[in-house]
Amino acid sequence: MWNPFARKYSSADKKIMDFLRKMLLFSSLTDDELMIFLPNLYLRNYSKDEIVFFRNDPSQALYIVKSGQIRLDLDIGERFEELGKARTGDFFGENCLVQGSNRLYNAICCDTITELYILPLANILEIFEEYPHIKSKMYEMMAQHQQEHIQNLFNAYREAFGIFELSHAYFKNR
Repeated sequence: MWNPFARKYSSADKKIMDFLRKMLLFSSLTDDELMIFLPNLYLRNYSKDEIVFFRNDPSQALYIVKSGQIRLDLDIGERFEELGKARTGDFFGENCLVQGSNRLYNAICCDTITELYILPLANILEIFEEYPHIKSKMYEMMAQHQQEHIQNLFNAYREAFGIFELSHAYFKNR
């Protein structure tokens, strides 16, 4: 049923909301809820080999790849181990949702130009304070996202059984 009083969105806003909704983190939010984030998204271009952040930097923003690729890697002494690439439609830096956390990996631009939406932690926290139901929905999606990472870790361990001790990841202080 058509509602003449329903909120109208510009085609540009609708396009960004549809883009965000494809990501697990934002998938359960309504148009009205997504609209709250739009004024807080900052689009920035990165050049090839430009650093987005280093491991151990304070986690102060969530990043969403609008176009291009970001290489996520872990530095081990002088070596770098690639964890994967964040591509168009992916997000990274989600550990900013854990207050007081530092980056766990390095993020480096792979393409000539990569466009990233940056969502500052300060803005996320303001939204969460004003709209606790959004916080609840996003943390639920974040838990699902982390579950997928853990499942991938276990699958990789099964394939490389014996190369490292998985017990070091759990109950470390016991």
